[in-house]
Amino acid sequence: MRDLLSRYWRTLTSPSAYYSLGFLTIGGFIGGIVFWGAFNTAMELTNTETFCIGCHVMRDNVYQEIQPTIHFTNRSGVRAKCSNCHVPHDWTYKIARKMQASKEVWGWIFGTISTREKFLAKRQELAGREWERMKANDSRECRNCHEFQAMDFTRQSKRGADAHSSSLARADKTCIDCHKGIAHRLPDMAGQ
Repeated sequence: MRDLLSRYWRTLTSPSAYYSLGFLTIGGFIGGIVFWGAFNTAMELTNTETFCIGCHVMRDNVYQEIQPTIHFTNRSGVRAKCSNCHVPHDWTYKIARKMQASKEVWGWIFGTISTREKFLAKRQELAGREWERMKANDSRECRNCHEFQAMDFTRQSKRGADAHSSSLARADKTCIDCHKGIAHRLPDMAGQ
């Protein structure tokens, strides 16, 4: 046993071509921590409102639309920022969403929606894609703040309480089925 331990110790401490295996292992571990920290920092920076409205397309279009809504200004002072509704909070889903969003960077680079006119022309397609994503994940981002179990039906309108206690409770519908346009204007739905 002692011989085995001594052999492993020699392997860890003896030099390879330039560095010992121990140095490479510890260096790799430290490098991994630094990479992970930098990666998470970059991920969180891309979740800030400043980042989201950094391009004029978002700042001049959808950001202007959310400002008069309850999600932006309300009596309690709780404000939803872009990433609250458009980026999942759980890490695995967040990474998947960030990978999907990388396609949106191409649109920004090539000016697909670089003007108000181009944005309005693509608005229905963009909204439809987001609605489908939210429907497919059962409105996960909505549920980060709005829990069905915490709903007080007595403080909702009769119509809202009826819909929530039936369709939502049975999982026939998800939030986005009824709440399209809650934070942003609806696109022109003519022909739908």
